[in-house]
This record gives sequence, C-alpha cells and structure tokens, in this order.
Amino acid sequence: MPFPVTTQGSQTQQLQKHYGITSPISLAAPKEFDCMLTQKLIETLKPYGVFEEEEELQRRILILGKLNNLVKEWIREISESKNLPQSVIENVGGKIFTFGSYRLGVHTKGADIDALCVAPRHVERSDFFTSFYEKLKQQEEVKDLRAVEEAFVPVIKLCFDGIEIDILFARLALQTIPEDLDLRDDSLLKNLDIRCIRSLNGCRVTDEILHLVPNIDNFRLTLRAIKLWAKRHNIYSNILGFLGGVSWAMLVARTCQLYPNAIASTLVHKFFLVFSKWEWPNPVLLKQPEECNLNLPVWDPRVNPSDRYHLMPIITPAYPQQNSTYNVSVSTRMVMVEEFKQGLAITDEILLSKAEWSKLFEAPNFFQKYKHYIVLLASAPTEKQRLEWVGLVESKIRILVGNLEKNEFITLAHVNPQSFPAPKENPDKEEYRTMWVIGLVFKKTENSENLSVDLTYDIQSFTDTVYRQAINSKMFEMDMKIAARHVKRKQLHQLLPNHVLQKKKKHSTEGIRLTALNDSSLDLSMDSDNSTSVPSPTSAMKTSPLNSSGSSQGSSPAPAVTAASVTNTQASEVTVPQINSSESSGGTSNESIPQTATQPAISPPPKPTISRIVPSAYLLNPSPRSSGNVATKMPSPVAAVKRTCSPHKEESPKKIKIEEQDEISEDTSCIDLNEHEKMETKEQIETELNVNSQTETLQTTSLQAPQKTPSTDLSDIPALPANPIPVIKNSIKLRLNR
Repeated sequence: MPFPVTTQGSQTQQLQKHYGITSPISLAAPKEFDCMLTQKLIETLKPYGVFEEEEELQRRILILGKLNNLVKEWIREISESKNLPQSVIENVGGKIFTFGSYRLGVHTKGADIDALCVAPRHVERSDFFTSFYEKLKQQEEVKDLRAVEEAFVPVIKLCFDGIEIDILFARLALQTIPEDLDLRDDSLLKNLDIRCIRSLNGCRVTDEILHLVPNIDNFRLTLRAIKLWAKRHNIYSNILGFLGGVSWAMLVARTCQLYPNAIASTLVHKFFLVFSKWEWPNPVLLKQPEECNLNLPVWDPRVNPSDRYHLMPIITPAYPQQNSTYNVSVSTRMVMVEEFKQGLAITDEILLSKAEWSKLFEAPNFFQKYKHYIVLLASAPTEKQRLEWVGLVESKIRILVGNLEKNEFITLAHVNPQSFPAPKENPDKEEYRTMWVIGLVFKKTENSENLSVDLTYDIQSFTDTVYRQAINSKMFEMDMKIAARHVKRKQLHQLLPNHVLQKKKKHSTEGIRLTALNDSSLDLSMDSDNSTSVPSPTSAMKTSPLNSSGSSQGSSPAPAVTAASVTNTQASEVTVPQINSSESSGGTSNESIPQTATQPAISPPPKPTISRIVPSAYLLNPSPRSSGNVATKMPSPVAAVKRTCSPHKEESPKKIKIEEQDEISEDTSCIDLNEHEKMETKEQIETELNVNSQTETLQTTSLQAPQKTPSTDLSDIPALPANPIPVIKNSIKLRLNR
C-alpha cells in the first residue's frame, strides 16, 4: 500500500486557504530529514496492524455496496407498501453513509464499520427495526444480528461476511434521497426528531473534520500514529473518561491546522508540544461555532452553567456543537497531560536521533506504576447477560473514579481501559466474569495521626447506581454481581495473568482472594476479553439521592453487592509518579500555543469544602433505623472538589474492629516498600474490616426527605422503582498511622 508523503510543491495551492480559528504557528516546509523520519514512522507502524491490506479494503467496499443495495431495495418495498406514486418509487433512493475511523481512513485490520442508513420521510424508524431487521436476517452473510432500539443512539449490530457493522438510522424530511446528498448541510436538520439528529451527528462531524485539515494524507498518517500511541498507553476510551476516536482526530486536526505544511513525523512531535502546553480548560475548536437558529442545545459555557465544569473540552465542528470529552475527570486529565509531556520528551529524542519511533509505542507497565489498586469484578450467569452487564458496568466506572477523586486523601484514580476475564467461580455453575483495575495514589499525610481513609461509600454509591440503571432498563437478572476490592501491587500477580504484568516474579499462589459473598477464590484465565459496551444515555439524566434503610421487607432475593472486600494492607508514602520530560527541542518549545480567543477562558469552579458524614460500620443485627448520612448535591462532573475527613471512631460507636495479627505474612499485610522507604518511614496502614454485614433495602428517597442520605451527585440514573431490592453491603476503612 503506498503512503504518500506530501511535500511543499504539492501544497502550494492549499496554503491559500486559511484553516482553523487562528493563524498557523509555522508554515515551514518539510526537509529531507523530516521525510526520512516519516518513512521510518511508517515502517514502525506496520507491525502493529494499523494499515489494512488492499485486498481487505476492497472486501469492505464490496460489503458496503451489498448493504447499500439492500437499503435501496428495502426502501422501494416500503414505498410500494405505502402506495406512493410509481414515479416517486423509481427515484426514492436511500443510502448508506459511513463515519468514524473507516470514513476518516484510519481504520485498522479487523476494525468494525460505523454506518448510517438515510431514508426519506415516509420511512419510519419502526420500519427500520422491523422490516429492515427481518431483511437482514434473511441474508446468509449476516451473523450475530441484534437490535438495540432503546439505546441513546438506536442501532442495529451485525456481522456481515466477517466484518462487524453498526448501523444507525436517520429519516430526513425529504421525499427522495439523492446520491450526491451532502450531510453537512445544516438545513437537513429541520423538523427532525432528536434521535435522527444524534444519528446524523457522527457523519456530519467526520465529514467536517476532513474538510478542515490542510492535507488529508498527512492528517491520516499522523492520526494512525497518535491513536496507536494512545491505545498502547491506556488512554484511549471515551466511556472511561479518556478520549475516544473522534476526540483524538480533532486534536490531530487542530495540530494540522497550526502546521499546515508539516508532514507526519513533524506533526506527531508538534501534537505533543501543543497539547502538553495547552491551558485546559480552554476549548479546542476546529472552526468558529455557527448558530443555525434551530434551537438545538450547543456547547457554550457562557449560556450553560454545566458546560463550565468540563475539564478538557474538545468541541465538535458540526452543528449542534458538542463537547466530545464530557466524561473526562480530574484524574484522567492528569494522566493524559503527563502522557503528553512524556510523548514530547520521547519525540524530542527522536528528532535528535537519540531514539527510534519504537520507543514512543512502548507500553508502560500499568501494574508496576502504583502501589494501591481497586479491582472491580462484574459477573453474570450467561454470556449474553455478561455482554449487557459488562457494558453497563463499564459505562459507569467513571462514576466510581469521580467518587474516589472526591476523597480528600486520594490524589489520583487511574482506571486501566483494558478489562480481563475470570473463570467460573463454581465449575458446576454457568458464570461469566470480567475484571477492571484502578490504580490509586494516596496523598502524603503530614503532622497527622490516625487518619481514616473510608472507601466504603465511594464504592457503594457506584454499585447502587449500576443496579438502579439495570433495574430501570429492565436488564437486571438475578446473579448479576459486582465485587470491588482494594489490593496492593504485590498481590496483583495472584489476580492477573503473567503476560499482562510483564515484570514476572516468582510468588506463592496462595494468599489473596477476591470474594463476592461466599469467599470463593478467583483465578484468571489467560484468554483475552472482548467486552462489548451497550450504548446508554450517560449525560441526559440526573438521579435523586439514594437512601439506605433498615432490613428488607418481603421475599425478593438480594443481588450480591460486595462494596469492598479488603485484604490486609500495609502503609506507604504514595505520590503521583513524576515523569521527566524535556520541554524544549531546538527552540521549538518556545513557540506560542494559541488558545481559543473567541471563547471565554473557563476557570475551574471554586473548591468548596464538602462535608459528608458516613457511618463506618453496619450493625450486627438489622434494625429499621436509617443510617445517618448527609447528602450534598453539586454540579457534575465536579472539578477539584475533595470530601473532608473520613469518619472518626465516635461516629460509629457500634463498629466491630479486627486488629491485625502479628503472624500475618508480609505478602498480605504490607505495602511494597523499598529498603530506603523502610528506613525513612515507619508509616503503616491498619485495616479495619467490618465483617458483619446487614441486608438493607434500597428505596426511593425524595430530595425533601428529612432523613440523611449518601451523596450520589455523579450519578445520572433515575431513582429506584417502587419495588425495592435488598442489597448486602460490606465496609472497608484504611487507617493511616504515622
């Protein structure tokens, strides 16, 4: 496959056009050394499978052609059934458009295709999910066909001749669909329902991006490199609070606008230069926002107070303009900015011939980076239920990260986007399990003694939210479980396969156990996990606070929720990893990075002190007395807001405390300290585990209710239905002693 490297001569005409909302930083043309580095970059990328063979590309084109013919045939049949004139039927049209990585031209081997079915006004959405679904079912090339009609963006998923395809539907207010239809035309949005507008948005944004870059070939090669780098460094996941494909594409497009003549090797370096120095939360814009007077909600912090809380806004160029990164949290932004700085340091070395491109794509060892981790396990009784359950749990992990960030003793919560499988808990029982790992950094405590770090409600409010969503969407089934647990770095080898830990050590196979309710051991298989996310509205709704009351009334069985199962842990001083990155290379770092001049600079919201009193233990015997919690409601997402000190002993008079025994092995009671740390500090963590749990009933609580409720401010799920379910809660507290 040829990879064109565009040089100055072929760009002369393009320079006459101005790209972006600011003038370029540099118009410098590529030099011979830059062309050589770009060829080396291409050779480095090839083994990673980022380029598709011509044969496979032609196969995709053939499949999309077949799908397009099916759409035209189906729309003609619908038109005939609705007795349209023959002259209209002959020209009624209908078309499949593509968007996402395939439309951008940066899809990898085996990647799926995002497609949009555009139909005229007389074809209903219900027709798409009935008659077109049945038509697809009859095709022998179609496998794994399923419809997700109630999703935030309704979709039909299928595998067509080995290629996975997601098909959205949009019905335009047109009598016929012409072949040369340009979806960028804003007038097409008139009189459309919101689901059609959402479905059209992907194609409109993708097409706008391609029209807003100076050179598409250079843009594509740069984007391939940046996407591979982001995936290798575990920061590629919109749903978990990092950036998704369209966000990375917009950042690369902005870099191309600022350096319109540069080729890929230079653009990759400039990408890291620009965004390691970007003054977030100033927004990244590819074009000046336009108002179309269609009264659709657009991103504008001057008008919408909630937009002022977005931490890393990257604004889509097509109307209605939206922030593609509303899931980004304090922790995920911190992780990404550090990675930008490290990427700049590495590309500085590459430009100085001190390193090769392969260094940029070396995967860091996430499991050696932190001393503390939260391991989250989701399990379901069947594979079909596991796909739905894992998708739901994954879509809400960002809520758990947000809860952990608000704990005043936690500096950073870094979730690894990769999930891992686990075998059946009981060989005689069908069960499918998936795990995620979240790295934690605790703040250093100075001049303080007996500080309690309480993770119970951080985790519990997350599990409550997931169960509410599952119940309200009628997805919940018995034996769908969530278990969460705090572990240390030295114990990860007992939970994860060696090939993901990289740094292999010989350890005892005994010790740690990840438990749901029956304390059965968990081992991980070596298989990879390809979990599928179920689309869900993650920003459209807010939830009311959730109250925990006394014992369950009624006989409905309880879904097992292990809020946090604790291992005996040890103390250490934990700090955010420092990455030494060079800020300059041959004077390039002195370039002024233009921020968005046409949008007001968004200052982070004020940092109020939020007091939340939580009980640290549950009673041995269930009682109808409500737990004493204080609910505090704040805008979401919350930037840089920390919860004050965790509860002290007097707040939990009936707590049952288990003292650590001297004979507990270092493997299960100590943080991994190096010799220097052991000499410098004798800090230790004393774990209080409240082993007695009580069955409580989750029930709907109004905002005006007199009883105190735990905070669920990051939740976006409506309140529980009238029929409550009992949930078993366990408590975890870490006590830091100086």
